[in-house]
Amino acid sequence: MTQTTMRADMTREAWKAVLEKYHEDRDAPVSQDYWSEKDTWSQDKIRAVQNEKIAAVAPFLYENSDFYRRRFDKLGVAPSDVKDVDSLVANWPVVTKQEMMEDAEAHPPYGTYTTCGEKEWADRGWMLFSSSGSTGTPRVFRYTHFDRRYWEQANARALYSGGLRKGDVGLPMTGFGPHVFAWGVQYTLAKMGLPVVPGGGMDGKARASLIERFNPTTLICTPSYLLYLGRVMQDMGKDPAKTSVKWLVTGGEPFSGVAGTLERIQDLWGAKSVEFYGCTEASPHCGGYSCPEYQEGDEPFVHLMEDIQYWETVDPDGLTPVAEGERGLTVCTNLNSESSAQLRFLVGDYTRLSHEPCACGRNHVRGMGCMTGRSDDLINLRGIKFFPVQIEEAVRSYPGTGDEFQIRLTTQDDGLDVMTVVVEHPDSSKADDVAKSIRTHCEIRCAVEVVAPDTLPKTEMKAKRVFDERNK
Repeated sequence: MTQTTMRADMTREAWKAVLEKYHEDRDAPVSQDYWSEKDTWSQDKIRAVQNEKIAAVAPFLYENSDFYRRRFDKLGVAPSDVKDVDSLVANWPVVTKQEMMEDAEAHPPYGTYTTCGEKEWADRGWMLFSSSGSTGTPRVFRYTHFDRRYWEQANARALYSGGLRKGDVGLPMTGFGPHVFAWGVQYTLAKMGLPVVPGGGMDGKARASLIERFNPTTLICTPSYLLYLGRVMQDMGKDPAKTSVKWLVTGGEPFSGVAGTLERIQDLWGAKSVEFYGCTEASPHCGGYSCPEYQEGDEPFVHLMEDIQYWETVDPDGLTPVAEGERGLTVCTNLNSESSAQLRFLVGDYTRLSHEPCACGRNHVRGMGCMTGRSDDLINLRGIKFFPVQIEEAVRSYPGTGDEFQIRLTTQDDGLDVMTVVVEHPDSSKADDVAKSIRTHCEIRCAVEVVAPDTLPKTEMKAKRVFDERNK
């Protein structure tokens, strides 16, 4: 065994030992109000645990991730220089998605930014998730069964905080592809001992029939799909508000902080919608979640689980920390994973952080106003996230298409957000073929409108190709 391998193994075991020190393998709540006593830890206790984890994770990342090793060396920072929250913020610039995308492009198919290698994947691999990058190269994240245990407990804390209890029945309504949200809920419902009615691979009418026949209490899907499904039921002569549904577990899109959307969803279903916020890069678990008080003030909010993640907000221009209470972009240091621990990863959603006490008794920081969208040009359509350049690649890959294209985002009368891509091609019958190309590249269905060559406007300046006319 080489010295390098020995250091990698030693730091991995040290990191896992710290994680195990604070792990609970619960299948029932600690009290009527909380799944875990960690929900009510003091801020001093939370900070002490964050510091202990940061001191262990920095050398682990240096020895087990080529991406992190290169970055440490380039910055002239030693792992021992990152030993607590203060030294982390002072010595470690924010990691962006672009850096990860470039790493994935240079080191396909998995990149080097995670610490689940072939050895760990073969020994205890659990599941692979991916998040599309602006180059069209997906950023892939492999997680182990070690991670899964942490996923289940963190998500159980979140779902229990949101209101789920014994007697509730879940109906997940997603395609169960390599997207992280629904899988996390699925495994956690099993850990909590709650039954599930599988709802994948069905259209709206079939899912409406499941609700009517089997009386689930909890729907798991994106906010836009809740609106769509509710309208489908109304068209069928049914009232969503008179069904068995009382909880709406929503992820994949911002909605609580978007004026009118939360109210529309809850009025349609006569049920309470709760947040399940996170990202593929800083898993395995949700980061932001609802508590019983999250809609009681002037604005909704999400709690952020600080004993397993350190959260900051930064200025969108310089990526420097902003004062608490000021609007900024979310940055997450993930301290709860063998496979994808991350230092100051730019998640990039706008919010305002507050450590003011919450009436629910949880002392974890809150994102006030919830999450209200990204600062960059990332498109989020029905929970699927992609960049315009991926559409460009799909369009350009089809023979005969023109130089220009447009992306038009609208909201149908039934509330479902849809995308139409306008392309130039001499043969108007090619719309379906171009749509298939887009679906292959972006994993999303869309309509394609074919116009004659040289129809779309051209400019010498930066082209405007995205026209977002969705209801906000």
